[in-house]
Amino acid sequence: MKVRRIQPARFGLFFIAAFWLLVVVPLSAMAAPYAAYVIDARTGKVIHSRNADTRLHPASLTKMMTLYIAFEAIERGQISLDTKVTISKNAASEPPSKLGLRPGQKIALRYLIRAAAVKSANDAATAIGEAVAGSEAKFARRMNRTAKALGMTRTTFKNAHGLTESGHMSTAHDMTIMGRHLLYDYPEYYNLFSRITADAGVRKVSHTNRRFLGSYKGADGIKTGYTRAAGFNLTASAERGNERIIVTVFGGRTTASRNAKVAELMDMGFRRAPSRAPLRKPKAPRYADVEETPSVAPGSTAGGAGKTIRLVGAVKKSKRPQMRPTQQVVVVATAEQPNATSTISDSDITAALREAVKTPAPEVAVTLASVTTTVRPTLRPKPAARVIAKKRVVEQEIVTRVSTSGGRHWGVNVGRYPSRFAAEKILLKTALAEMSTLDGSLRKVVRRPQGFDANFLGMTRESADLACRRLAARNVSCFMIGPG
Repeated sequence: MKVRRIQPARFGLFFIAAFWLLVVVPLSAMAAPYAAYVIDARTGKVIHSRNADTRLHPASLTKMMTLYIAFEAIERGQISLDTKVTISKNAASEPPSKLGLRPGQKIALRYLIRAAAVKSANDAATAIGEAVAGSEAKFARRMNRTAKALGMTRTTFKNAHGLTESGHMSTAHDMTIMGRHLLYDYPEYYNLFSRITADAGVRKVSHTNRRFLGSYKGADGIKTGYTRAAGFNLTASAERGNERIIVTVFGGRTTASRNAKVAELMDMGFRRAPSRAPLRKPKAPRYADVEETPSVAPGSTAGGAGKTIRLVGAVKKSKRPQMRPTQQVVVVATAEQPNATSTISDSDITAALREAVKTPAPEVAVTLASVTTTVRPTLRPKPAARVIAKKRVVEQEIVTRVSTSGGRHWGVNVGRYPSRFAAEKILLKTALAEMSTLDGSLRKVVRRPQGFDANFLGMTRESADLACRRLAARNVSCFMIGPG
């Protein structure tokens, strides 16, 4: 029997084929699942959806939520952009991509935000979470509360950066919701996501999405993400004319293939979206629970021991407080109701004086007594100044009147307020703070459809101009009112 020998070249081909079947094919089968979601950003209308509700690894798309909460905390006054954050060992030890922060290093929050948004730095994202909530675990709980309030029903966060962790999952649908809220809820910060480079304090950083931003017309954000488990993810937004499209893709094989797919979906979105559509911004999140946040004073180092229990949610209506029975009533003259009484009390005047002259309460009382007042005496057959002097001090009334001298047809406006009470109060505070130029003017509250205007009238042009300039120096909004 003749044995046929296998040529070395053919043996090499057999080896390559076996390697392909045993190694390459299984690896390709393990590639991250693909998902995509496309919406018209103006209306939220869905244009395309594929596996959009499948829970997948979001990778650094997570940082969109981290930044959203940071912007929210800044808006509420819980922290400021200038707050110096002390970097923990936990934050400094995060794997790349990172800014390279060291344990104990202090850096302003604004630089951490830039690093997380532009470079997708994991150490910066963790530091933001710890600064806002006190720890990464507490921040993750806040992330989940916020996701629920935004309608991200199939998202669970376990960390602030998006590195793969058991249970840390989201969907293309939910991340598109997140991107739309970033765009419309905090437009003043949205420009961060289109910066090709940014100053991150310790060094200059480049945008992870610069290739797509530079190649696709109208692209201005938002966030990339990559891990082995997630693949190459991207939530992108672009605007052309009156149209704006948001696209999310999960599971790209490479940066180039992902960008090409997003561009293809963007083109589809612009083709299908109407040229004109009403702008229906997403509703702001409404939190049903009580949120616990650390007390971090603006400009101070984060991580204090104090805590503030804050009930999240807007107050729809605040009732006007009733005057206490023992308070003295002061007459405030207006053109509409010259003898009408206001609920401005002597305690309000004292508080206004204290704020205006920045002196302790005893000195304020002296200043109040020194205000020029006109006592309204009871009419008697025989004038008796001594009798008037014996009247109780609490019966004194502060009255203003328009001067009849020529040329006093000018005035100044110091703002528009939601109630007559608020307008009267600001007029009184302003008059006490700027007596030298507003003396002799009439405090007048004018009701408008949008609120109540607080005006000083009966002034010359020169005195009105001087008063406005002096008030502007005190950071008080003011503009002149001409004759008629």
